[in-house]
Amino acid sequence: MIFDIIRNGFTAANLVPLLARVFVLFCVLPVHEFAHALVAYRLGDKTAKLAGRLTLNPLAHLDLFGTLMILLVGFGYAKPVPVNPRSFKNQKGGMAVVAAAGPLSNLLMAVLYLLVWRLIAKFAPDQTVSLDNIWYLLYLFCYAVAQVNVMLAVFNLLPIPPLDGSRIWALFLPDRAYYKLVEYERYIVIGVFALLLFGILDIPLSWLTTKVMAGLVKLVTLPFGG
Repeated sequence: MIFDIIRNGFTAANLVPLLARVFVLFCVLPVHEFAHALVAYRLGDKTAKLAGRLTLNPLAHLDLFGTLMILLVGFGYAKPVPVNPRSFKNQKGGMAVVAAAGPLSNLLMAVLYLLVWRLIAKFAPDQTVSLDNIWYLLYLFCYAVAQVNVMLAVFNLLPIPPLDGSRIWALFLPDRAYYKLVEYERYIVIGVFALLLFGILDIPLSWLTTKVMAGLVKLVTLPFGG
């Protein structure tokens, strides 16, 4: 995204997706982290609340490198919400539920923005397909926000520490194998982001994002009769 702007300059075609990513950073990513904190709090863990993370304030959640990753490649992260698994009756189960709350919030927001996208397509007073048409720009913006939400959900569901997916898949791993992964998670995540920066993961992640987006588009189209 940033590289496209550097090569081609600012145009409406590349500016709308960039604005969508900035919007996601300040208005969507905080919801993802708040969902983690809220579910942990409801399950009996006050760690995130005491750390000031039970909030929708983006400044409490943004991570510099994760922010740059979203702007550059569309996949990134915020500061992990602190969770004390000892607060849960079932430590693995509690961690899995808390972890799942973040990607689920992204998928729910993707559905919301796709519904608005579909409403604009059906009821906008000006149906002109033009970058000078504010309704068409809103149409592109809503789709782009939904797409970045799906990208974040897909990325965070990877079974790689410290991403949310690793906490969910831990339910199916022996404790010894799981703790071994956690032990090396800082090295694993560096490797993953290197693969992202060099575009090696682009094809599988883009394929998954496209499939999930197609399914959600079909879902939001149902109320409109196709």
